[in-house]
Amino acid sequence: MTETGPVLVATETDDITADMVIAELNRRDVPVVRFNPADIAEGLTVSARFGVRPARLAGQVRTRSRTAGLPGVRAVYWRRPEWPSYPHLPTDDARFAAAQVRHGLGGVLFAVEGPLWVNHPLRMAAADYKPAQLVLAQRLGFRVPPTLVTNDPDEAREFIRLQGDTIFKTLRWTPYARDGVPMTGWADPVTAEEIDNSVRVAPHLFQARVDKVADLRVLIVGSHTFAVRIDSGLLDWRRDYSALTYTVERLPARLDRALRACLRRLGLVSGSFDLAVDRAGDHWWLELNPNGQWGWLEGETGLPMSAAFAGLLARGDSR
Repeated sequence: MTETGPVLVATETDDITADMVIAELNRRDVPVVRFNPADIAEGLTVSARFGVRPARLAGQVRTRSRTAGLPGVRAVYWRRPEWPSYPHLPTDDARFAAAQVRHGLGGVLFAVEGPLWVNHPLRMAAADYKPAQLVLAQRLGFRVPPTLVTNDPDEAREFIRLQGDTIFKTLRWTPYARDGVPMTGWADPVTAEEIDNSVRVAPHLFQARVDKVADLRVLIVGSHTFAVRIDSGLLDWRRDYSALTYTVERLPARLDRALRACLRRLGLVSGSFDLAVDRAGDHWWLELNPNGQWGWLEGETGLPMSAAFAGLLARGDSR
C-alpha cells in the first residue's frame, strides 16, 4: 500500500453510489482509477509479470484514460463490478472467455499485496451465505428468529404449523424474469397449505415472523457506524420506498460491538445489517449484506456515509 497511490474502484457503468464516493475522493485530491471488468478488451487492459527479481508482482491496469501500477495501489473499492458475458461468441467460447477474465483479471488483483479491500470479493462471497450468517449471529448473542432451510415439503409444513406466522425468503437475490417481466424475491407470508412438492427442487428458507414495529438498517464503514430506523408498517420495506420514514438512531454499545465482531469474524471492513425492532425494543437479526445499498439513506438522512467510505479508502487502512 502507498499513501500516494491510486484507489481502484471496480463497479458497473452506472453506479450512483460509487459516484458519491469518487466525488469525495476527488475532493481529497486522491487519484482514482475506475473500471468495470465487463469492459475488458478495448476499454480495459491488464498486464502482470511473475517470476521476476525482486520477488514481487509487476504489472498494471489500464483504462482508456487512467493507469494504475501494480503494486502501488492504495485501496480497492469492490463495489458492483460486472463480468463480461460475450453474447457475440458461441456458448462454449463465451463460457471459456468469461472464466479466463475472472481468474485472470481477478487473480492478478487478488495477488496484489498491501492495499485495503472494501471488501475483498472472496470474503464477501463467503459472508453471503445466509445459513452461515444465522449460525454466527446466534453465537455472537443476537436474537435469531426460528428458521428452517429445507427442500423437504413435510418438514416445511411441520415447521410452519409449529411456528404459526411464518415467512419465506430467498437464500440469495438472483436476477429473474417471468415472461420477460423482471421479478423480485420479497419476504412473503407462507402457509402450510401452500407447500407442495415443488419445494423439493431447491432448498427454501422459512422463518418465524418477528412481531416488529420497525426495521433498522445499520451501515458500518471502518470505525464509523450509521444506524437508521425505518418505519413503514410493511413486512418487507423494500416493496414501497414512498411509504418509508427514517430516523437516525444511536445503537446500544453492546449491539455495536456485536455487529463489529461479526464483520471481524468474516474478514470484512464494511457491511450493511438489517435488524428488526420488536415491541419491547429488542433487536432481532435478519441478515447481513456485505455490499449493500446505502446511497439513498445518505440523501434521506444527511449522514456522511460517502465521506466515511472516502476516508477509509484514502487512508488505505481500516483502523
